[in-house]
Amino acid sequence: MKEGNFIDYVKLHVSSGKGGSGSSHLHREKYIEKGGPDGGDGGRGGHVIIRGNENLWTLIEFSFKRHIKAGHGGNGSKQRSTGADGEDVYIEVPLGTVIRDTDTEEIIDEVTEHNEEIIIAEGGMGGRGNWHFKSSTNQTPRYSQPGIDGQERNITLELKVLADVGLVGFPNAGKSTLLSVITAAKPKIANYEFTTLKPNLGIVKYRDYQSFVVADIPGIIEGAAEGKGLGYRFLRHIERNSTLLFLIPCDADDVKKQYEILLDELRRYNPELLDKDRLIAISKTDMLDEELKAELDEQLQEDFKEIPYVFISSVAQLGLQELKDQLWKILNKSPEA
Repeated sequence: MKEGNFIDYVKLHVSSGKGGSGSSHLHREKYIEKGGPDGGDGGRGGHVIIRGNENLWTLIEFSFKRHIKAGHGGNGSKQRSTGADGEDVYIEVPLGTVIRDTDTEEIIDEVTEHNEEIIIAEGGMGGRGNWHFKSSTNQTPRYSQPGIDGQERNITLELKVLADVGLVGFPNAGKSTLLSVITAAKPKIANYEFTTLKPNLGIVKYRDYQSFVVADIPGIIEGAAEGKGLGYRFLRHIERNSTLLFLIPCDADDVKKQYEILLDELRRYNPELLDKDRLIAISKTDMLDEELKAELDEQLQEDFKEIPYVFISSVAQLGLQELKDQLWKILNKSPEA
């Protein structure tokens, strides 16, 4: 999906280098009548290597560069000189990038660490020179091996945003507004559905100079797991978040029903998402007076017995510190808890 500079899905054609040919050279030197074979080996072809880079956040570099080719290996030469190795090509990608074989749809690997290197297409091996083939019965071999061809393959790079907390909710639920209030991020905010077309990341500053990362994921609608709305292209960004923050406006017809629809979409996309920690934030509560708020609280205590929830208002900045406290507590709880 593309909006502005954010690109999270590209297809590439990668080709590694061909190995250099071995040499069939025979030794020539003054006063040496029969020098014998001295042809060197060919150099190996260049690899295509994918490398993680923590300073990148998008795959925009590959919007216009879809063909990646490594250098060919040099040929062997006289005096058993080995040819030069082909130049390796590095593809730098953000952390959280999944590498998939385009033709088979199989996941090849994923990049999760800075400077992690994955050889995606190996260069061809260089051919052997004729000196390898000399023997007592064949003292002057006039042949050598050609280099082995490099590999060619089509790959797909998918970026899954790495964040501690993922904001989940229907379009126009106020996710971007919340992100802009609790972090320094400046997402596009407007009063219509699907204002957000790309994930936005923001860093929440917490007490004692601590922080955690929140991702604003574009809105999910009923049927997203089948591709409706903006579909599963955004559901994949939720996979990497350790905690899910469900944002449901207080003026929703049925808060529990909205929560169950969102949960069902996540389950249909990937059942493992239900194992993540959850917190519900009831937004836009500045529209409620104390009586309505107490009534809603009573209903929510009955509906959400096992899941914590908080009342917030991004505009009036109500309940935001409590929200941060709850998220910090969930993110830093011990594994046994």
